[in-house]
Amino acid sequence: MTGQTITEKIFSAHCGKAVYADEIVETDIDMVIGNDITTPLSIKAFRSIGAKSLAKPDNFCIVMDHFIPAKDIASANQAKISRDFAKEFGLKNYFDERDMGIEHALLPEKGLVLSGDVIIGADSHTCTHGALGAFSTGMGSTDLAYAMITGKNWFKIPQSIKVEFIGKPSERVYGKDLILEVIRQIGVDGALYQALEFCGDTIGYLSMDDRFSLCNMAIEAGAKNGIIAADAITKEFFRSRNELNGLRAEPKYYYSDKDAKYSKIIRIDASKLEPVVAYPYLPSNGKFVSEAVKDELKIDQAFIGSCTNGRLSDLKIASEILNGKKVHSDVRLIITPATQRIYKQAQELGYIDILIEAGALISNPTCGACLGGYMGILGDNERCISTTNRNFVGRMGARSSEVYLANSAVVAKSAIEGKISDPRI
Repeated sequence: MTGQTITEKIFSAHCGKAVYADEIVETDIDMVIGNDITTPLSIKAFRSIGAKSLAKPDNFCIVMDHFIPAKDIASANQAKISRDFAKEFGLKNYFDERDMGIEHALLPEKGLVLSGDVIIGADSHTCTHGALGAFSTGMGSTDLAYAMITGKNWFKIPQSIKVEFIGKPSERVYGKDLILEVIRQIGVDGALYQALEFCGDTIGYLSMDDRFSLCNMAIEAGAKNGIIAADAITKEFFRSRNELNGLRAEPKYYYSDKDAKYSKIIRIDASKLEPVVAYPYLPSNGKFVSEAVKDELKIDQAFIGSCTNGRLSDLKIASEILNGKKVHSDVRLIITPATQRIYKQAQELGYIDILIEAGALISNPTCGACLGGYMGILGDNERCISTTNRNFVGRMGARSSEVYLANSAVVAKSAIEGKISDPRI
C-alpha cells in the first residue's frame, strides 16, 4: 500500500477505506456554507424537487456577507430569501447583521470548521479553511442544494502538488506574498483541480492569519483546495476558539506520509522573497515590490480587507505603518475588518483610532468592495492597491480601472505616499 497525502487521508477517513487521487467518491460533508448571493439559488433548487428537510441542519451555515446591510432593493429582497429560509428551518448557524462577518473569517472564529473536515461552500474562496488542516472547496449552488438534502456530495479526489517553503520570511513578507509568489511561478491554471499542500519549516513562522491568506488564494492557481497540516499553532487556535465559543466537534488531525505521491514538488526560499505586487489583470502577474516602485504608479484608492486580508493582524500592520502619518490627499483608504469581533478587538487595541486619525474610512464587515458590489467601487481609469484576491478586468468596478494585489503593509505605505510603495523603506 502506497503512502497517502493529507487530502487522501481525509477522504479515506470519510469513506471508511483507503482512497487515492483520481478516484471518484461520495462522502459525508461536515460543513455546508452558503451566503446571501449563492444561497437563494440553492434554496430554489431545494424547493424545486420538493425537499422538506435538511439532512444536517446543524452542519449547514448561511452567512450574510456580500451585500449586507442591503445596498439596494434587489439585494434586500435577495437577502430576505435566506432570512425566511433560516427562520423556517430554525437554523442555528445563521449569521446576519447583528453578528456579521465575512464567511471565511467568521466560521473559523466561531469554531465551526475543523481539522479533518470535508467542507464545501458556494463561494470559490472556501479553500481558505484548508489552513486548519481541512479539505475545503468551493462548489456551485446546485451542489450545495444536493448537500443540503443528502448531507453528502461527490468528489474526484485531487492529485496533490507539494509546495515546500523554506526559511524565515524576510522583512514585511507575509502569507499573502507566499501565495502570490506561488501563483506567479505556476500561473492561474498551474494547479488546475489539484490540491496545493503547503509545508516546510517556513510554515512554523506563519500565524493563523497568514495561513488563512495562503490557502485563501489557492483557487487563484486553479487549485481544488489548499491545505496545511495542523501543528502547535493550529491547535492553539482551536484551544482559543473552544474557550471563546466552543468547537462544533473535536478536530481530527491527519498528516501526509513520507512516501505519499505528488504530481509536482515546488520549493520556494521565503528568506529571499520580497513583498509581491500582482499587476492587472491576473493574480499571476506578480512583481517584487522593489521593481513595482520603479513604475511610479499613482493610486486613487487603497483597500485593506476581504476574506484574504481583513484580519486583526492586517489592521495591526496598517496601524503600525499609519501611526502618526496621514493618508495622501489624493487617496481614499478603505479598511474593512473581516468580522465584528475583529473590529471590536481592533478598537480595544487602539488600531481603529490610529487608522481613523490617519484618514482611513472603516466600514462594516462585507465582501462588497472586493467583488465590485459596493463600499469601494472604482470609477473609470482609477487605480487601486488592494489586499483582495482578484484583479481581473472590472473586478472592483469600472472595466477601465486597475487593481494591484498586495499585502497590508504595502497597501498602508502606498496610501501614505499616494503611489505603490515599499513598506520596508
